[in-house]
Amino acid sequence: MGVYSEYLQRNLSFPDLTAERKVQLQRISVLRGKGIIVYAADQTKNLREISTIMDYSDIVPFQDQLSLVAGNEIDIIIETPGGIAEVAEDIVRITRSRFEKVGMIVPGWAKSAGTIFVMAGDEILMGATSALGPIDPQIAFNGKRLPADAFLEGLTKIKAEVQNMGKLNPAYIPILQNISPGEIQNCENAKAFSTSLVKQWLADYKFKYWDTHSDGRPVTLEDKHNRAEEIAKELCDHSKWLTHGRSIKIEDLEKMKLKIVDYSKIPDLDDAISRYYALLRLSFDITNMYKIIETVNAQVMRFAVGGTPVVPGPSPLLNPPPAQTVGSAFVQFKCSRCGQDSHIQINLEPNQPLQPGKLPYPIADNKFKCPHCQQEHDLSPLRLQVEAQSGKRVIT
Repeated sequence: MGVYSEYLQRNLSFPDLTAERKVQLQRISVLRGKGIIVYAADQTKNLREISTIMDYSDIVPFQDQLSLVAGNEIDIIIETPGGIAEVAEDIVRITRSRFEKVGMIVPGWAKSAGTIFVMAGDEILMGATSALGPIDPQIAFNGKRLPADAFLEGLTKIKAEVQNMGKLNPAYIPILQNISPGEIQNCENAKAFSTSLVKQWLADYKFKYWDTHSDGRPVTLEDKHNRAEEIAKELCDHSKWLTHGRSIKIEDLEKMKLKIVDYSKIPDLDDAISRYYALLRLSFDITNMYKIIETVNAQVMRFAVGGTPVVPGPSPLLNPPPAQTVGSAFVQFKCSRCGQDSHIQINLEPNQPLQPGKLPYPIADNKFKCPHCQQEHDLSPLRLQVEAQSGKRVIT
């Protein structure tokens, strides 16, 4: 049985799930001998009212949690679909101003701006399921998102065609009429910014302790900058990766001559990271939590206010999301079999009287039998959802 299935079957409450995450986080910290912080977002949630990308609203909570970490060395567990490169730059500056050595742990995905962020580490730790991504910036054009590199490459091909044929294909005229010089410059600037960050950070941090070549020759500052430039250009090369969502694995990075620590070859560390990541994914999958920044002793979590909770497998339908009084939450539950609604009272504090028209939550086994058709439903995901949003345990 995998660790995700193991934790899922244990039917942990959300407070217990959080406590178990902390146990594994502390374990990673002890094994690594340094402080630790998590900066993670759920890449599978796609709701208008939330932002799972790295954005400016993350800076203050990250700095808040970072202030709780002692020592001069830190590991950052990063899970992100990407986001704003300038935010990655700001968070790196905050971190590097406090810590002499920084390790980047990628148990899952750190794409786009997340990959840029990872390049600021003295160490990069990845496992079998880990993936980075191309750093070619994405731009908005005519209401669509597309790679800046592909945009510039397309213009270059049009220019080459005009030079070869001596005239412009009329089919290109409507396209070119909608492009301003400022947009072209913006693409070039965005691409240059991404590559410049990676070049600087690799040379300053990742290659800081690179002293000798494999043949024994001393490594010069010029060697470090040249290698950093080669890697940055390759990561930003849209024509190589073809799609912005492409996964770049350990073997791809090693072909670029970028040294990666494969934690899957370190049994205890692999177990601790794998367990933490399973707990992190479970925390996202069974609740409306979409972003978390946490340390061993504290955390800042963000939840989607509306919507149906995302749960593995068949899920109960909740409409609307749980309403809450001081000591109880109330849920309108729609049976997936007969479609009838039931109103369930979920107690969060002791001695709560059952309200008129409400049915008690089945605390003993989390199994709710629809009073209309007798269909049985497992409300464990609902329980975790309420516990996550309230910060309290469901009680009798």
